Amino acid sequence: MKRTVSLKLLASAEQAKKLAELSYAFSQACNRLVPFVQAHRCWNRVALHHLAYYSIRDRFPALGSQMACNAIYRVASAYKALKSSKGIAKGKPVPAISFDRASVHFDHRTYSLRDCAVSLFTLNGRELVPFVCGKHQANLLASGSPKEAELVCRKGQWYFNLVLDIPDVPGITEGSVMGVDIGENALAATSNGKVFGGGKLRFERDRYLAHRRRLQSNGSRAAKRKLRAISGRERRHVEHVNHEVSKAIVREALALGVREIRMEDLTHIRDRIKAGKRVRARLHRWAFRQLQDFVAYKAQAFGISVVYVNPAYTSQTCSVCGDIGKREKNLFSCSCGNRRHADVNAAANIAGFAEPTGSARAAVNQPEFAHYASVM
Repeated sequence: MKRTVSLKLLASAEQAKKLAELSYAFSQACNRLVPFVQAHRCWNRVALHHLAYYSIRDRFPALGSQMACNAIYRVASAYKALKSSKGIAKGKPVPAISFDRASVHFDHRTYSLRDCAVSLFTLNGRELVPFVCGKHQANLLASGSPKEAELVCRKGQWYFNLVLDIPDVPGITEGSVMGVDIGENALAATSNGKVFGGGKLRFERDRYLAHRRRLQSNGSRAAKRKLRAISGRERRHVEHVNHEVSKAIVREALALGVREIRMEDLTHIRDRIKAGKRVRARLHRWAFRQLQDFVAYKAQAFGISVVYVNPAYTSQTCSVCGDIGKREKNLFSCSCGNRRHADVNAAANIAGFAEPTGSARAAVNQPEFAHYASVM
């Protein structure tokens, strides 16, 4: 299991200057690799190494051989990510990627840990930079073996994001199944009846958006300075809320002896959104995938498995009798007498699915359910 720990570096002014010089040279090396990728349509790390290694070494001798290899790795990874997300069409030019503020990739040859300090490669030799190590970071460092890392600078502060390989926790084999329905009005609802409201977060997101729009329409230098100052504030706040909700979900699962958490597979849901501009803008900023990822890695750390199921008809189907019911805002009702929170009903359906349902079905052909006593 891979986990990333972010270490805040306590670099002196001289050390910060050396790290900035390294970051600039590394970014320039990455930018110089882009024409090779475009000309040869090559983003394979080994092939790109054979194409461009000596050119990078001649142009940036101070980087050294290993940092040149790390730059090749950084560029190849960026283009692989671009290809998997947006695709690179055949017969069309390969788009250019700018690495003006690229993070510096480190491997075990270019850094080493020394108690509460890290020895980093720079253009002028190694620098031993102390870092802040809290209880959480210390526990992770003690339980895992260090792998690759990224050196990043955020608003003048340097961070060393270190990947740790932590031994997998044996999976829980006995226990119940808990379904989790992810939404916007309610951030999450569990099949056991716990609902995490999302109204406050949606209001705050709209407030951040309105603030940015006012500043952007102003266009003055002061407005632009303010935009830079508040950059990322909404993202950090949403991330903090998602961490809190995911922790609460996993705590509930542990308290109830859950062996498996089931969530909806919402892949490509944004491609299916058909609404007005205002609603689209709000839904496209909905961080549902982040919340699911947080739940997944926190649950797996305790041996709870995570399974994704097809969300078709989970909001319309009665979790008691399996018939199609009626939903009015947050209330779900069915002719069998079942009346409960609509998102809790959907979460119970997610927990009750014996397997992913496949393609969508009509009301005359209902999906089969395997109901568990713990979710009824």
